[in-house]
Amino acid sequence: MALSIEFLLTSLVIVASPGTGVLITLGAALARGRRAAVVAAFGCTLGIVPHMLAAITGLAALLHASALAFETVRWAGIAYLLWMAWATLRDRGVLSVAPDAAPRSDLQVILAAILANLLNPKLSIFFFAFLPQFVGATDDHPVTTMLGLSAVFMAMTFAVFVAYGTFAAAARRHVLERPAVLAWMRRGFAAAFAVLGARLAMEGR
Repeated sequence: MALSIEFLLTSLVIVASPGTGVLITLGAALARGRRAAVVAAFGCTLGIVPHMLAAITGLAALLHASALAFETVRWAGIAYLLWMAWATLRDRGVLSVAPDAAPRSDLQVILAAILANLLNPKLSIFFFAFLPQFVGATDDHPVTTMLGLSAVFMAMTFAVFVAYGTFAAAARRHVLERPAVLAWMRRGFAAAFAVLGARLAMEGR
């Protein structure tokens, strides 16, 4: 498997672009520090696996072709993002950044991260359209190549999200010592999730 500079640069731009996974990782870092950020980054990376497998096995094409299947997953994703916005604003859930918030288990953080990516049908379609462009027409083992490229994409996702989380964790003490900043951070996270949900609702097939 040969990695092209185009694949690496395109993947980096996609991974580094702020989205649900970045928000979850930042929220975990601010709530519970660097370790929680690493756990959240791991969960977000795991959330890519179903989309990757769907793209490789052709299920993404079925999802794209079936309006009912696409809309069902899309609206489930919208509902989840809006719920996360509400939970964050109400200082509940795994994204609470209050200094006295009840501790959350690694499993809760991982499940929230996985769900955030799992309920985004655009990710399946992205993989379906993105990966084949970097598999040569004469490739004797296209599935193996796609698995390798997906593994690289996931590794980049994990590394970039950990970097985001490490930066946020370093600023955690300064944020938690300032109630006004904490309140605005919580509102900012809630608004960001709401915007992501609204954007997904407005996007067509």
